[in-house]
Amino acid sequence: MIQRTPVRIEARDTSHLSDQSSCPPENQSWQTILSQSLSTPEQLLERLNLPANRWLEGAKSGHKLFQIRVPEPFIRRMEPGNPNDPLLRQVLPITDETVELPGFVRDPLEENTAIQTTGLIRKYHSRALLMVTGQCAINCRYCFRRHFPYGEHKLSRDDRHKIIATLNASPEINEVILSGGDPLAVNDRLLSQWVDLLDAVPHLKRLRIHSRLPVVIPQRVCDDMLAWLNRTRLQKVLVVHVNHPAEIDQATREAFARLKQAGVTLLNQSVILKGVNDNAVTLSELSEVLFDVGVLPYYLHAFDPVAGAHHFDVSDADAASLLRQLLERLPGFLVPKLVREVPGETSKTPIPVF
Repeated sequence: MIQRTPVRIEARDTSHLSDQSSCPPENQSWQTILSQSLSTPEQLLERLNLPANRWLEGAKSGHKLFQIRVPEPFIRRMEPGNPNDPLLRQVLPITDETVELPGFVRDPLEENTAIQTTGLIRKYHSRALLMVTGQCAINCRYCFRRHFPYGEHKLSRDDRHKIIATLNASPEINEVILSGGDPLAVNDRLLSQWVDLLDAVPHLKRLRIHSRLPVVIPQRVCDDMLAWLNRTRLQKVLVVHVNHPAEIDQATREAFARLKQAGVTLLNQSVILKGVNDNAVTLSELSEVLFDVGVLPYYLHAFDPVAGAHHFDVSDADAASLLRQLLERLPGFLVPKLVREVPGETSKTPIPVF
């Protein structure tokens, strides 16, 4: 069975909860919210008032391949009773996930061939990607790393020293990207230690963090996190992952505002997903909302052909058509770059729009 590295906080059964829990997320720590994430198809369907006789069989078959994990703040932005809700579609398993199609593979970006040492991936000249954890706050059904062998890349203390030694011996690297999983699923004590180690590598200039947590659990942007962000000498960039404007609520806005106050540059990358955001109206609104909350649209990724997620696929021709429509609707600085990651290439590959 494909699954993330198990979280250290055990998930609590919340299937009995009503739409409004007695202790709302805004009054809870991010760790508590993460621990109470829904983790079974039955919980998710009941929570959103969807009939089990129609959706449970498919949800259970997909769940066996890649387990459900959905935190409460994200669920609260969904429309109960609507199986086509664009946020729900990103997290609800369906029978299509069990269908194998040619060209949809377990490692679509061939990352296993780019691993330089345990936890460190080198695909680009000046950047290195550090796989801090295999844990995520939410398991997106289209994830290109849904089959990644996280269990083989758990970082020991010795691995940490090897990574820092590799970075010290690589003066061409000026940026480290914290990734995963989701690096912000790790506690702030450990992240603070990592940042201190990276600070001491003299040729590093930037710390980039790729995370969905400030979106799906805005409470993650807490005082402890802001403390190590404020302390580092490195330029700070946080690339969040928002696919639909409905993912941004008031709590998310407040989290982004706190990050901006801490001197963090905020960028967004989205994935074009069939049935979620594959229309110009949605993508235009997304760019406008992002800019309103201080986040600059950065990348719009063509779908990575990962096994189990072919039902989200949008052709490059259709993606290019969407970008042409965005260019007509938006100022240039709000139009994200349409790209595909091609294994072996030394940068993201732009998809021709005209």
